[in-house]
Amino acid sequence: MEFKDQLYRASKRGFDVLVSSFLLLMLSPLLLLIALLVVLESKGPVFYTSLRAGKNFQVFPFFKFRTMCADAEQRLGKLMHLNQYTKEGIHPDRTAATKEYPKEIYDEEDILIGDGFALSEEDYRKQEAEKSSFVKIKKDPRVTRVGAFLRKTSLDELPQLLNVLRGEMSLVGNRPLPLYEAEQLTTDEAIERFYAPAGITGLWQVTDRGKAVSIENRNHLDIKYAHEASWWMDLIILFKTPLAAIQREQV
Repeated sequence: MEFKDQLYRASKRGFDVLVSSFLLLMLSPLLLLIALLVVLESKGPVFYTSLRAGKNFQVFPFFKFRTMCADAEQRLGKLMHLNQYTKEGIHPDRTAATKEYPKEIYDEEDILIGDGFALSEEDYRKQEAEKSSFVKIKKDPRVTRVGAFLRKTSLDELPQLLNVLRGEMSLVGNRPLPLYEAEQLTTDEAIERFYAPAGITGLWQVTDRGKAVSIENRNHLDIKYAHEASWWMDLIILFKTPLAAIQREQV
């Protein structure tokens, strides 16, 4: 599927280059101040860099100001039971990632049977994949004080202007996904989100910012943008972004 016509894509890219260059220049004093505060509060690099999948599954280094302690990835396993994207499991004991699963067996028809539940192996694997594909922890203890402020105001996203200038992202698009999340989206419908460019802001961010968005709703909004993106939609998203960025809930 082609993401809109060539004129739209060319004008969108020209707009991205012009605006990102201007903002990087004008915000350079603020960027330097934030970098200094990040370094002074906790040891570690100024930027958090991770590989993300964007348009057409293009993999690129994704830049953000570091908002967590340096060993955040190592501590994640102990906090997965707080993940807001984890759906209610097929058994009460499955809602916490740190608990052991009850004993289960497969019968001759490949039906998974446990204490109080029964479903097919295929449905079970699908549920487990959906439960682990997105991670969002409210009041994450790994977040630093400076990091909490940067997240609440979305200032931690500013380094992504470099990604826009490099052509890896757009100002408006679908959020680039960590590789482990992108690998979970394997259905024909789900992968349609990758027809659109990766973006700093997008449809789901201004629709449900600060809420525990369900996986289905997030994917639906991403696919909707991929199919319906236009200059009018981009302008509406850009207009709504500052309001969505200032939020009461920590994310």
